[in-house]
Amino acid sequence: MRQRKADPIEHQSSHPLHERIERLKQLFPEAVNEDGLDVDALVNLLGKREERRERYNFTWAGKQEAILSLNKRSQAALKPVPDESLNWEHTGHLFIEGDNLEALKLLYKSYFGRVKMIYIDPPYNTGKDFVYPDNHTEPLANYLRLTGQVDEEGNTQTSNIEASGRRHSNWLSMMYPRLFLARQLLREDGVIFVSIDDNEVHNLRMLMNLIFGEENFIATVIWEKKYSPQNDARWFSDNHDYVLVYARNKEIWRPNLLPRTAEANARYINPDNDPRGNWKSSGLDAKRYTPSYDYPITTPSGRVVYPPQGVCWRVLEKRFHELVADNRIWFGKDGNNVPSIKRFLSEVKDGITPLTIWTRKEVGDNQGARRAIRDLFGDTGIFDTPKAIGLIRRMIHLSTDANSNDIILDFFAGSATTAQAVLEQNREDGGNRKFIMAQLPEPMSHEQFDNIADVGKERIRRVIQRMKSENASQLNGFGQPNEDLGFRVFRLDKSSMRQWQDLPSETSAADYDQQMALFIADPLLDGWTIPDVIAEVAVKEVGFSLTYRVERVQAVAEQTVWQVIDDEKEQHFYICLDDRVSFDALKPLRLTPDVLFVFRDSAIDDTIVANLALACRIKSI
Repeated sequence: MRQRKADPIEHQSSHPLHERIERLKQLFPEAVNEDGLDVDALVNLLGKREERRERYNFTWAGKQEAILSLNKRSQAALKPVPDESLNWEHTGHLFIEGDNLEALKLLYKSYFGRVKMIYIDPPYNTGKDFVYPDNHTEPLANYLRLTGQVDEEGNTQTSNIEASGRRHSNWLSMMYPRLFLARQLLREDGVIFVSIDDNEVHNLRMLMNLIFGEENFIATVIWEKKYSPQNDARWFSDNHDYVLVYARNKEIWRPNLLPRTAEANARYINPDNDPRGNWKSSGLDAKRYTPSYDYPITTPSGRVVYPPQGVCWRVLEKRFHELVADNRIWFGKDGNNVPSIKRFLSEVKDGITPLTIWTRKEVGDNQGARRAIRDLFGDTGIFDTPKAIGLIRRMIHLSTDANSNDIILDFFAGSATTAQAVLEQNREDGGNRKFIMAQLPEPMSHEQFDNIADVGKERIRRVIQRMKSENASQLNGFGQPNEDLGFRVFRLDKSSMRQWQDLPSETSAADYDQQMALFIADPLLDGWTIPDVIAEVAVKEVGFSLTYRVERVQAVAEQTVWQVIDDEKEQHFYICLDDRVSFDALKPLRLTPDVLFVFRDSAIDDTIVANLALACRIKSI
C-alpha cells in the first residue's frame, strides 16, 4: 500500500460545533482529557452539580434529530455556474441554488462572523406542503431526490406536514439547524429579521430565544401586509404578518434612524416667530409626584396654575425660570394656557426611531409586491407570495451602512426580493452592500420556469438590466461609479472528490482494498472540472469567500498552475491539477512558508513533497 506523501485537503464542510468546543477547552483546560471534552468535569468546574429537578425548557418531538442534522458535515460542493451569472469576474453578489441547510454548512468556514444582516421569509407552516423534510443521515441525497435530480420514478417532492401528525415539531426541526448556523454567520453587530404569521410566531419566538438568547430579542414588528377586508373570513380578517428581530449581541447592535418625513416635520411650527425656527410644544407635566417639583406657576395673563393631581412639573422651579428667560416656555397665544416646553426642529435627532408597526403606506404590501413581479415578468401568476421591496429596504436601512461592504444574507430567497432591495438601496444611497441568496430549486408548474430558483435568478437579471437602461446615458449604464450590477451563481451538487464510503464490519479485505485502490488511483471522480475542484478547495479547505479570483500563473510554463486569490482576506493559494508535477518546473514561483500549494496525490512523489515542504505548505487531493 502506498504511503500518503502529503496531508489531504478537507473533503467536507466545517463542523459547526467544533469552534465552540475549542473555546470551552481554552476556558476550561481541566475539563479536557485524552478523549476530548469531559462534560462531567466541566459541570463540576462550573459548580453546577446538583440533583436533577424540573426546570423551564423548550423542546419538541424530533429535537434530537434536528441536532443530528446540524452536526452532520456536508459532503456536497458549491459548483460555479458562470453561464447563468452576470459580470462574474467583477461582482460581489452571490446566488446559491440548492438546499439552504447544506449551503449554510458550506458557507460556515468562509463567512463565519461576517454577515451584517439576515432576512428570511421561511415557510409559514399553514398546513400545506413544504419541501424541507431534512434527512440527517444523507442530506445531499435527500436534496437531490426532492428536487428531482436523482430519482425519476415518481418519488415525492414535498412532505405533507399536516398528515404526519407532528406539524409544529417538523417545522421546528426544519428551522433549528438553519437558525443555529445563521447566528454563527452574523457579525457581533449583526441582526436577523424573520417574517412569520400567526401559525408559528409563538414557536419561532421560543426557538429564537433558545438559539440567540432571550436577552438579544429586539422587537416583534407588525407589518400591515394588506388592507382589503376579507368579508368571507370566519372570525377576523387577517391583514398583518410579523417580523421577529434579534441581534447577535444586543449590547452592541443599534438601529439606524429612519429618515425624517415631511409629515413629521410639519408638526413643527413657529406661531411666535422665534428666530430659532419651527418648534412644537411638549407637556411640562408628566413626572411622577415629587414635592420639590410641585410649585405654582403664574402665567403672563396672571392665572396661577398647578400640575394635575398625582403628578408634578418636569423641571425644578429654578430651571423653569431659566427656560422662561430663554423663551423656551409657551403659554399660548393669549398667555393664559398651562405652560409647555418648546422643542425646536433644529435641535431634534436627524432621524426617527423606528416603531414596531410598519404600515403598507410606509413599506408596501402584498399587492404592491405582486405588482413588482408583474412589472418585471408581465405574469401575475409566476410567484404568489413575494415580499414587498420596501419592507426589506427598511430593514436594510435600519441595519446596514451605505459606506461599507456589508453582507446581507437571505437563505429562503424565493423570488429574490431581497436581492432587488439591496440593488435598489445601493443605487439610491451609493452603497456597496453585497447580497447572498440561497434558494432550493423547488419544482414549479410554469411554462417558462422549471423551479423557484430559476425565477429568482431571472428576476435579478431583469432588475439589473432595467437599472442599466435607466441610466444608459450616464456613466456607461451605471448609476454610481463602480456600481456592482452583477451576481455569481453557484449550484449545490455532489463533490468532485472521491468520498470514503463507510463499509460494514463484515466487508472483506478484497472489497476494502478495492476502495482504497480507487483513492490511490485517482481521488477525483469522472467528469471533474478545474473550476469545480478549485471552488471546492477554496471553500472547504481554505475558507475563501465565493468572490475569489483565479489566475493562470504565467511564470510556470511547463505546468498548469492556478493562483486563487481572496481579495477580502488578502490571501492566496496555488493549485496544480496536472497528472504529473515536476519540482524544477515550479522553481519560478516565489513560495513562502505561509502559502498553500495543492496537488493531486497521484501527481507528486516523495522528492517533490520533501523539496516543496521546505518552501511552503502542501496538501493533496
